[in-house]
Amino acid sequence: MRIVFMGTPAYAATILENLIQQHEVVGVYTRPDAVRGRGKKLVFSPVKQVAVQHNIPVFTPRNLRDAATQREIAALAPDVICVAAYGAILPKRVLDTPPHGCLNVHASLLPHWRGAAPIERAILAGDEQAGVCIMRMEEGLDTGDYGVVRTTDIGSKNATELTRELSDLGSQALLTTLAVIEDGGHIEWKKQDDFFATYAPKVEKHEFYLAPTDKAADAAKKVQASSAPHPARCVIASRQVTIIAAEREASRLNCDKMKLAKGRVMLFQKELYIGCADRPLKVIEVRPAGKHSMSGRDFAMGIQNVKSGLITWEAIDG
Repeated sequence: MRIVFMGTPAYAATILENLIQQHEVVGVYTRPDAVRGRGKKLVFSPVKQVAVQHNIPVFTPRNLRDAATQREIAALAPDVICVAAYGAILPKRVLDTPPHGCLNVHASLLPHWRGAAPIERAILAGDEQAGVCIMRMEEGLDTGDYGVVRTTDIGSKNATELTRELSDLGSQALLTTLAVIEDGGHIEWKKQDDFFATYAPKVEKHEFYLAPTDKAADAAKKVQASSAPHPARCVIASRQVTIIAAEREASRLNCDKMKLAKGRVMLFQKELYIGCADRPLKVIEVRPAGKHSMSGRDFAMGIQNVKSGLITWEAIDG
């Protein structure tokens, strides 16, 4: 099938890579190149990188509302438009262009977590499961009927790991859907029940900052849902750090032995702990500002009097 693909991040790049193996991708739409780093260099999106590697025409309009862009899409004559985390609204004229419509590979179990950040929101909310739905797009925000669904347990997977898994599941679900469409088969499209809808607005960096007033379970979820663009940060012993992996201390006996107050830091049984509002959080992996990542224990060994329980930690400013 002739396909126009629209997407931007790594999640979408994996889906595009798999799509290219089985279909004719005639054009790729992605967000404009971003300025990154101290050198202010232009950086391609992950999707653009894949498209360039495969010599597929790439288009980076600011939006899809202007008539010239819409004529450009129509001239590509796609049978279907496939969308994955594109980052822009598709107007009705674009939605109506391909004969088989526009399909969105949405990383949630609709109608839960409609919107821009379904993976992070699912982890932060403590959901047990996540998934991918193939949705027929309409003008509303992720309100279309959905067909093929794939699910997975979240467990202890962090946002990066879960994103990678869902992109693979999304690829499988999309290819299954396209195969049925191409063969003239039937897909059971289900209407979403708006009563059960929840929304996943774009995440902001401050949502992942840790503070002593957090409960340990909530702090652990922030760490689990964090990623390179949205790190879980705090200040330990006057040093700004990113916490890469952590878990709530489940043992009441250990909590009683530590007697670790909120806002305090301790090395206990060769593990680094920080005191949260209700109980300690075990810091498994950490990256001090300007340094490589290391175990919580190795970081703690560089803190004087860390076993005393008198060293403090706090939220970062801003």
